[in-house]
Amino acid sequence: MTAFKQPVSVLVVIHTSSLDVLLLERAAHPGYWQSVTGSREEQESLLATARREVAEETGFQVRESDLVDWKLNHRYEIFPEWRHRYAPGVTENIEHVFSLCLEDRNPPRLSPGEHRAWRWLSAKEAAAMCFSWSNREAILALEQLTRRL
Repeated sequence: MTAFKQPVSVLVVIHTSSLDVLLLERAAHPGYWQSVTGSREEQESLLATARREVAEETGFQVRESDLVDWKLNHRYEIFPEWRHRYAPGVTENIEHVFSLCLEDRNPPRLSPGEHRAWRWLSAKEAAAMCFSWSNREAILALEQLTRRL
């Protein structure tokens, strides 16, 4: 395993068919609500990264085929407070968007070091709570995406 995080990550919007969205509150940053996120490790595929991050952050065991790859990515500046996790000089990350539709509003099993609380909310409420613009945009686009599937 490398000493630095790769500047390639996934965002997984977990939702129900009625478009209730699961949000997680970051343990180290109370008030920072988000969907499942995480960086690629080694040479794993983005789909494998998304599946692993869902399992690590929620305890939900899903198949790669349960995840929908939106074929969409965002490039954004890494917050200065988190840049020490990346190699010197790395200031941007590329985030790849996925979603996961669950039948029910299942309670997640959180990783205490990573998240401190969870909520199921309507898409509109969830988008309003997200600290990340890319997460907010993905949640707001969820209805359009699910209509196409």
